[in-house]
Amino acid sequence: MNTPVTLYILWTSGEVETFDEMVFMYALNAKKRNWWHEVTVIIWGASATLVGKDKLVQLKIKELIDGGVHITACKACADDLDVTKLMENMGVDVKYWGNPLTEVLKSDAKLLTI
Repeated sequence: MNTPVTLYILWTSGEVETFDEMVFMYALNAKKRNWWHEVTVIIWGASATLVGKDKLVQLKIKELIDGGVHITACKACADDLDVTKLMENMGVDVKYWGNPLTEVLKSDAKLLTI
C-alpha cells in the first residue's frame, strides 16, 4: 500500500486565530516532526487578504518557509486582492491553482481544508 507523503492545506479563512491555532501550528509541526514528508499550504481567498495586511502573519509565513513548508498562493486571488508582489517578495510561490487543485482532488493526495 502506498502511504501518502504529501499533505496539502487549503487555507481560505481570513481569521487570524484560525491561522495561528491551526494552519501555522499544524503545518510547522507536521514538517518538523516528520508527520508528513512534504507539507504545502495553499493561500486562497480571504487568507490572501490576511497575509497582505497582518505583519505577524507575514512573519509566521516566513517561519513556515524557513521550516521547510512549501507556501503557495492562488495567483488569481492574489492579483484580485493586490498582494501578489508582497507575497512573491516573502518567498511565496504565487501561481494559478485551479488545475493543480483539481488534480489534487482527483488523486489520492491528502487535502485539509481550512
